Amino acid sequence: MTQKRPCVYILASGRNGTLYIGVTADLARRVWQHLSNAVAGFVRDYSVCRLVFAEFHESMADAILREKRIKKWLRTWKLELIESHKPQWRDLYDELAT
Repeated sequence: MTQKRPCVYILASGRNGTLYIGVTADLARRVWQHLSNAVAGFVRDYSVCRLVFAEFHESMADAILREKRIKKWLRTWKLELIESHKPQWRDLYDELAT
């Protein structure tokens, strides 16, 4: 069973591809919703389904604030954030299930 914690996450269509930034209290469930196309919208329309970044926070308010800040960043800053943590752009979803 996965622990629920406020989290900012980034999905990508591939290395240097389309990015989606979101926030959730249950990362494994939310990413599964995106992967199974249970959520209509941007992620499904643009096949953005690789979890490439996750950052956990103490409160949902902190996570939402961080999400809003990252969304305002230049694209190059977002790519640098991902690559500073996961330079191979490996999908992190499998790690959530363990």
